[in-house]
Amino acid sequence: MPDIPNYLRGNEIRQTFLDFYSQRQHQVLPSASLVPEDPTVLLTIAGMLPFKPIFLGQRQSEFPRATTAQKCIRNNDIENVGRTARHHTFFEMLGNFSFGDYFKEQAIAWAWELSTEVFGLPPERLVVSVFRDDDEAFGIWRDKIGIPAHRIQRLGEEDNYWKSGPTGPCGPCSEIYYDFHPELGDESIDLEDDTRFIEFYNLVFMEYNQDAEGNRTPLEKQNIDTGMGLERMAQILQQVPNNYETDLIFPIVKTAAEIAGVNYSKSDQKTKVSLKVIGDHIRAIVHMIADGITASNTGRGYVLRRLLRRVVRHGRLIGIDGEFTWEVAQTAIALSESAYPNVREREKTIKAEMQREESQFLKTLERGEKLLAEILAKKPKQISGTDAFTLYDTYGFPVELTEEIAEEQGLTVDLDGFEVEMERQRERARVAHETIDLTVQGSLDQLGEHIHSTAFLGYTEPQSMAKVEALLVDGKSVESAGAGSKVQVILDQTPFYAESGGQIGDRGYLSGDSLLVRIEDVQKESDFFVHFGTVERGNLAVGTTVTAQIDRACRRRVQANHSATHLLQAALKRIVDPSISQAGSLVAFDRLRFDFNCPRALTSEELEQIEAQVNTWISEAHTADVEVMPLTKAKAKGATAMFGEKYGDEVRVIDFPGVSMELCGGTHVNNTAEIGVFKIISSAGVASGIRRIEAVAGPAVLDYLNVRDKVVKDLCDRFKAQPEELPERISNLQQELKATNKQLDALKQQLALAKSDQLLAEAKSVGEFKVLVAKMEGVEPEGLKSVAQQLQQKLGESAVVLGSVPSPDKVSLVAAFSKGVNQKGLQAGKFIGAIAKLCGGGGGGRPNLAQAGGKDGSKLGEALDRALEQLLEGLQ
Repeated sequence: MPDIPNYLRGNEIRQTFLDFYSQRQHQVLPSASLVPEDPTVLLTIAGMLPFKPIFLGQRQSEFPRATTAQKCIRNNDIENVGRTARHHTFFEMLGNFSFGDYFKEQAIAWAWELSTEVFGLPPERLVVSVFRDDDEAFGIWRDKIGIPAHRIQRLGEEDNYWKSGPTGPCGPCSEIYYDFHPELGDESIDLEDDTRFIEFYNLVFMEYNQDAEGNRTPLEKQNIDTGMGLERMAQILQQVPNNYETDLIFPIVKTAAEIAGVNYSKSDQKTKVSLKVIGDHIRAIVHMIADGITASNTGRGYVLRRLLRRVVRHGRLIGIDGEFTWEVAQTAIALSESAYPNVREREKTIKAEMQREESQFLKTLERGEKLLAEILAKKPKQISGTDAFTLYDTYGFPVELTEEIAEEQGLTVDLDGFEVEMERQRERARVAHETIDLTVQGSLDQLGEHIHSTAFLGYTEPQSMAKVEALLVDGKSVESAGAGSKVQVILDQTPFYAESGGQIGDRGYLSGDSLLVRIEDVQKESDFFVHFGTVERGNLAVGTTVTAQIDRACRRRVQANHSATHLLQAALKRIVDPSISQAGSLVAFDRLRFDFNCPRALTSEELEQIEAQVNTWISEAHTADVEVMPLTKAKAKGATAMFGEKYGDEVRVIDFPGVSMELCGGTHVNNTAEIGVFKIISSAGVASGIRRIEAVAGPAVLDYLNVRDKVVKDLCDRFKAQPEELPERISNLQQELKATNKQLDALKQQLALAKSDQLLAEAKSVGEFKVLVAKMEGVEPEGLKSVAQQLQQKLGESAVVLGSVPSPDKVSLVAAFSKGVNQKGLQAGKFIGAIAKLCGGGGGGRPNLAQAGGKDGSKLGEALDRALEQLLEGLQ
């Protein structure tokens, strides 16, 4: 890679963009997390996403103008990564935004000034596009900027009109393209020719609102939303053939190439594609883990897992056999840390997550290789597209590797069939792919246009007067509801806590003259608290003033559990690992659940220490200091925040001095002594790298102990023993049962051996070999194995296959082959494994002796018939 002047390096391009707009009164804001605040979107996929509530009019912006460098992840076109010049999963979008301030003319002028005067792009190399009907933008480009009309392309709605969805804010776009080959002339400008043109700056003029019928009316405020692709601008300025060879990505590619022992510039196209995939995906993986995402089989965790597995697969394709992803990730961290310091701060977590996932996946790949060997053992004329796709999708086995191994066996792969399966998967991905939906829908959203947000009084007031602002029955707005009705009630103010941050909503009552409404749950929708309940007597109507009263006993229980959760996290950090962070929680009336990142199971000693530490802090009676302060101040004080959680500029801090300080909007005890006592119930893993502790605190501990005490008393009565004698009494019974079962198995085995001689007469002769296939009733696997070995030895050169159904949902199979049978190409392990699939199972073993199992006993007869048929055919 050639030396690049500092002012053209990726970091400098980013900073130059931000400085340019900062000098023009734009507030420079940090990149939002890849875990978006918007629950309808899996990952942050565009620079404007953090400003969605402002564009919707749901939140007032503190600044009329803003500029950001936003981390983004898109995985809907993942197959093109590395194959084209500009497809990525991770990329950075540089943006400038106006919230009802400047509009088209100013946005266009600044975009042109930045592109030509600051970044120095030759004006004659730039082409712009506008929406076909946007005469205003066309006129600005032609008359104000001075671009010749023939270099301004009018494009249709599909290319140059941005919509948030079927309804909602929308507007025309204008894009700036760079021309790599101006020598081809202006006669036939085709912006779809991505070998000549690259779109690097998109200006969205958000000026209309579209209704359900497709009608567009002007917005009250006109907004600007722009995006400049950092990687694309780096490609242009650094004069390299693709984004991957810029200084933003190429050092990662180079590291991977060195590990593989290949030279990127001298490599063939397939190797270059693999190196590019590694370079792109490693950047995404590093930033996703740094933002608190862990690998799993669902949601954004699955995106992370899929990306890491693709890295490992492509590493195998270029000759890397062992673990290597962390070594490459270190280069990505070094490249990113100046702009995104959290990647260095989370280095240990990133390393642990990557190494754990990679190690597990390498084992999965080995299983894929075994499955491929089983497929080849069936001697197919061609590996089917379905089998190839199963290997690829389930086991992460590259189709290229499947092709290579098949070719060694003189076989081909049905690539057309494979592509059919791939297209089905792509279609499923397209259907499930998230879009930025800015549409305001539903009854609550419609009501929101006419009522004020709910004022929450519940931190200090357990009871208050409140006015019924809105009422819903079966999701529809109504004016009143009578006894027996299930209702959703919105009040102007409320003492009820709405479910948030893992804490469930309050319970209680709304009451008035001859009116009683039992509230069972409270949820927060935008700025409204929705009270779910049942009208028990009287009539509830919009405009009625009611007394809102929470169930104080339930509130005290949840406060104890919530404060105990904070103490639990502090104890985990102190006793297990300071880097532990919250991955989820539940705070209910009867229990608490805390999920946290940890790559291993906690020992019983650690759990005892954690429980003791929490109870020590409870007994020390630490007073809670609750304060609302700026987010920057809270972070400076060391307050713990949850990864992926979004916080406003003002945050609520719960501080038990010397013990725990967290950002939290939940309800808490005033003093840890109010918790009373804390008890851990269980500890388990819930996902890769995620552990869960369940516990109880306060009055819930008594409930828990009462249940356990009842169980112990019942056991004492049954065993006629004292509580302290129960463990020894149960242990003795277990040993007696184990010994009895062992004796029973031995007797069954002896009986099976005694019956086995009767089977010798059933053996069939095939040339010099004997073949015996038989079913034995109720024989366990070990007994079946002994019988098969004995029969094979008595028959000499022979193949013996036995089957049994020892229980209704269990099938046992065994194969014992002599050396002569092996020399005929029959291997006991592969043979019996394939037969077991007919019974819904599998298995394998050595060439001369192997066992397998299944679940469907009704298929055993069919399986044994198939075994006999294949043995007779194989030995003739």
